[in-house]
Amino acid sequence: MTGPVILALPGSEAFGEALRAHVFGEPGGLDHRQFPDGETYLRIMSEVADRDVVLVSSLDRPDPKLLPLLFAADTLREMGARKIGLVAPYLAYMRQDIRFHPGEAVTSRSFATVLSHHLDWLVTVDPHLHRYHALGDVYRIPSRVVHAAPLMADWIRENVSRPVIIGPDKESEQWVAQVAAGADAPFLVCEKERSGDREVRISIPRAENLADRQPVLVDDIASSGRTLAVAAKQLVDMGFAPPDCVVVHPLFAGDAAQALSGLARRIVSTNTIVHATNGIDVVGPVAEAVQALL
Repeated sequence: MTGPVILALPGSEAFGEALRAHVFGEPGGLDHRQFPDGETYLRIMSEVADRDVVLVSSLDRPDPKLLPLLFAADTLREMGARKIGLVAPYLAYMRQDIRFHPGEAVTSRSFATVLSHHLDWLVTVDPHLHRYHALGDVYRIPSRVVHAAPLMADWIRENVSRPVIIGPDKESEQWVAQVAAGADAPFLVCEKERSGDREVRISIPRAENLADRQPVLVDDIASSGRTLAVAAKQLVDMGFAPPDCVVVHPLFAGDAAQALSGLARRIVSTNTIVHATNGIDVVGPVAEAVQALL
């Protein structure tokens, strides 16, 4: 059976090429540029009739990426592609899953409705499921979620001596426990009080007895980096060594990574989003999920 056509949208070329090698796919050609007025020009340069096509686009900074993705999916459909799937290592618009104030857009549902209409299946890595039990609660197409915890645990076990794993909040406890079990390490969870998008207060109960271990802060998303930075400073003030920080999705808005690097021993992330801290490769398990849906 002929492998799928792998079509990487701008910014996801390296992930797409690595994925292609894993699934024995064929590289697809894409011409994409902006007109002077800001509109998108897009042309599919490959023959896709009666072929499965895998679009690859990590959806960090999603607004300028969404229209090219939809244009590509619609054009592939018109060209006769058999099935069109999306590999979005980072899946945006999962945070707003409820209407907190009258008139607010529940953007997670709107975004899911749009993608579900244009695509046949979806693979992503550790979406920020909070009030949703599963991705299928909001997406109407077949989907697979790849979990980065085993890969993070492997990295910690191989690179950190005598670690103690520290999670950002009580809601993360089950996930942090999985990372700690895989790394053969004890764990703690922070108690976090957020008073705004950037203001966070943190305490770390029962940490004193583990102060002789190397702290490893783990989180699924590092956006402002504020939570990790406050926790890192708190740990050092409590007598710990500067922590390692291991995150799944390195969004790091603005100067967040630079600010955190002044408090942490090192920062390591998975390659769901291209960033200088990438050190944990998720392509292998993503490829397995893709194979299950082809």
